Amino acid sequence: MKIKIVTGLLALIFLLSGSAKLLGLEFEVDAFERWGYPVWFMYFTGAVEVAGAVALLVPRLVSVAGLGLSGVMVGAVATHVMHSEWMMLVIASVILLTAVWRAYVGRQDIRALIRAITGSSAAT
Repeated sequence: MKIKIVTGLLALIFLLSGSAKLLGLEFEVDAFERWGYPVWFMYFTGAVEVAGAVALLVPRLVSVAGLGLSGVMVGAVATHVMHSEWMMLVIASVILLTAVWRAYVGRQDIRALIRAITGSSAAT
């Protein structure tokens, strides 16, 4: 039950964050400009976050979504480090660790998906 609650909270975080980017909310536009990223990258990141949030709610995709969203959060953590945004770094790091944990919990599902895609048993 704890896994479902944490996964639901993670999905909510990414849904809200991604939606703010897709809606072009002023604070998101300001942040991406401050970081020197183009506006299209904000929309792309928002779309990835929303898609990841939805995938977190699909049982067959939840672990892969956690893995993919971990990658997104590595970028967020690096951005906050480069711009000395320490409080946001802490928040992004907690989200990153939670996404990594969710992927780790479902590592067998990820291995099964790799086997299905490659037709190999090398991912065991």
